[in-house]
Amino acid sequence: MVVKKVLLMLMLGFLAVPTVWAETVEPSAFDHGRWNRLMATHVLPINGGQATALDYQGMKADRQDLKQYLNALSSVSETQFNQWSQQDQLAFLINAYNAWTVELILTTWPDLTSIKDLGGLFSSPWSKEFVSLLGKTRTLDDIEHGLIRGSSRYNDPRIHFAVNCASIGCPALRTEAYHGSRLDQQLDEQTTLFLSDRNRNHVENATIKLSVIFKWYREDFEKGWQGFNRLEDFLLIHADELGLSNAMAKKLKTGDADIEFLDYDWRLNKKS
Repeated sequence: MVVKKVLLMLMLGFLAVPTVWAETVEPSAFDHGRWNRLMATHVLPINGGQATALDYQGMKADRQDLKQYLNALSSVSETQFNQWSQQDQLAFLINAYNAWTVELILTTWPDLTSIKDLGGLFSSPWSKEFVSLLGKTRTLDDIEHGLIRGSSRYNDPRIHFAVNCASIGCPALRTEAYHGSRLDQQLDEQTTLFLSDRNRNHVENATIKLSVIFKWYREDFEKGWQGFNRLEDFLLIHADELGLSNAMAKKLKTGDADIEFLDYDWRLNKKS
């Protein structure tokens, strides 16, 4: 009797159907919540987020949470991964690179001043096979240069402002995890923050001085992303962030601008 009465009231419009019943929420391909909490807790913004420092001691105290996140990453099969959207895939790989890099630092923390201290005479820390991902034991180089840069799926140079190599010279480690549904916005924000950092990119005596990242990965900025086939074209759309004058922008457009690349700061991006 009660059920019939409720149904009748609904039909007559006396009761409103709760909005939540009508909402459809698209599930995320992977839950990055644990990494999101670790980043929010231990990443310290500098100059409004243009740079960041990581509280490695605090991260070490939460290392069990980090390991659980890494185990969750490792549990994803290549078949599962391939069923996701490209945005979810790329967010997954960026987060994986950053999380495994932090784990690598913690293996010897606090007895190091640079990630390079973890390399050997004939090897680098990026060539260590210690990352269990997509069914294989991989290196950090495998993730960045193989899965991300070497894949035909992704042609987005903004990833260079998102992957973090635990060094001061690196783009900022974001204070949250990357998510496929917001990845484009997040990468745009990281690009703006990096280019606006005058320690990494600035104009000096009519010369544009850029992070050496643009030299190392210049080809990625010239592969046609957003129609850009020259590094200069990418820089032009970010003239404001770089602080370029109209005259300097014109030189960039004609290819007459003087560009130099700054030395990279390999010191650990640790909390002071």
